Amino acid sequence: MEIVEGIGIGVAVVLAALLILFIRRALFTRSGGIIRLSVRVSTMLDGRGWSPGFGRFVGDELRWYRMFSFALRPKRVLSRKGLAVERRRLPEGQERLSMPADWVILRCTSNHAPVEIAMARSTVTGFLSWLEAAPPGVASPRLASQDWPAA
Repeated sequence: MEIVEGIGIGVAVVLAALLILFIRRALFTRSGGIIRLSVRVSTMLDGRGWSPGFGRFVGDELRWYRMFSFALRPKRVLSRKGLAVERRRLPEGQERLSMPADWVILRCTSNHAPVEIAMARSTVTGFLSWLEAAPPGVASPRLASQDWPAA
């Protein structure tokens, strides 16, 4: 009888963990502005160290959450003000095995520290638009300096 109870407790723990993961994901995806995003967390081995997750745009920040984590806080926060894209490339070598074929890798600097992020090719355009846009509520310097005809 103790074996059956042990198995029952084990199954309950696994189900509870899965439930927490699904609830966590549902809370984040409910508000919109979510993209699939992988971040390279380690550069020790060439082509390795990618961690899957999802990014959430919140004002001037891109908050990255690991896919398989119980944490409610983002693992990494990239501020639009200090973020610049240095170059983009396609996955090479072993990277092709760890991410979908249509993904692009962007090498960025975030407050003078390098960071590599990977996302779908269709997502890159939106990400770059967000990166170049003026923060919400602030007029773009290019638009403010031009004389627009009165309506």
